Amino acid sequence: MAQTATFARPVQLSLRVLTGISFCHLLNDLVQSLLPSIYPILKSSFHLTFGEIGFVTLAYQLTASLLQPFVGQYTDKRPLPYSLPFGMVFTLVGLVLVGLAFNLGSLLFAALLIGLGSAIFHPESSRVARLASGGRHGLAQSFFQVGGNAGSAIGPLLAALIVQPRGQIAVLWFSIAALLAIPVLMRVARWYDSIHIRRPVAQTGATRKPVTAVPMRQVILALVILVALIFSKYFYLASISNFYIFYLIEHFGISVQNAQIHLFVFLGAVAAGTLIGGPVGDRYGRKLVILGSIFGVLPFTLLLPHATLFWTGPLTFVIGFILSSAFSAILVYGQELIPGRIGMVSGLFFGFAFGMGGIGAAVLGHLADAFGVVNVYKITAWLPALGIIAIFLPRVQHDRAY
Repeated sequence: MAQTATFARPVQLSLRVLTGISFCHLLNDLVQSLLPSIYPILKSSFHLTFGEIGFVTLAYQLTASLLQPFVGQYTDKRPLPYSLPFGMVFTLVGLVLVGLAFNLGSLLFAALLIGLGSAIFHPESSRVARLASGGRHGLAQSFFQVGGNAGSAIGPLLAALIVQPRGQIAVLWFSIAALLAIPVLMRVARWYDSIHIRRPVAQTGATRKPVTAVPMRQVILALVILVALIFSKYFYLASISNFYIFYLIEHFGISVQNAQIHLFVFLGAVAAGTLIGGPVGDRYGRKLVILGSIFGVLPFTLLLPHATLFWTGPLTFVIGFILSSAFSAILVYGQELIPGRIGMVSGLFFGFAFGMGGIGAAVLGHLADAFGVVNVYKITAWLPALGIIAIFLPRVQHDRAY
């Protein structure tokens, strides 16, 4: 019998739960960020081309991207609180296999497992953040997202300090992060399970349709625009996350460790910017944040390929800070656009974001092989121009329902 999830009463703002799920997001994304951080080591050990490095990212990102919408759609009807620690187990196994990988095939399999763990983790954890928000949905999503972005920023720094001097096998030390996340996610899952009430629907199996004040034609238009904006944002971010280290080494001749520290600064800016987007969207509107975040970063991306090493750091910091504020606003906007489908929307947007990151890494890797990594940044610099289409997003009334 089909079931839908409802709640007996509104849930109060729970900083304890938000902190727990954000902390686990930090640990999850810290583990996942290790893979691109050690690409120089893997490239040397396995004699990989840039294109093959792009395919490693594609293996991880596509697993996460293809499965997340289906996980979210399923859990909209049948929430699975204890899938949170279960997903982290896949991430743990994938991480261990990265440390033990001996060729490209084993590395691809490890990346697939890490992607599977991500696909299971993100839709339900995003739902937990919304449930614990007390109605402050933008703030809660930003708080949740900043954990993941902080983990993504810390990963390269720890890779520089731990993995770079000791080699690939040192990746196994990071299994501690996944092992630490599992008991925390068990506690979050118990909270989630304790407030959850399953209410069977009619014997016909019909489910309650979500209600939105936006006409269906505008809903479809808005989704197309949001997908295009996510493409622009994450295709550009793929150029930084996967090839920034190589760009700095080739263009400026700095060491791998120095380049990893520069990547940490950029990802730290991404974490800081994420924290701003949600609360600003709550106060001034999501559409304004989305437009300003993506289109507003264009002047800085156009300057980056022509900057000296001294200015490259500040420019990438500004780019990361501005560009990162969009995703929380996009996610909450989508949840308000299609109320009652929190898991599906979260899975769709997280999944598409990861998918664009993976496809971007593969495409840009081949471009780097063909034209050089420096020219990649001259090409991708124009991607944020697509952000101008955010002006066509319909106005959505903020939804306070759970």
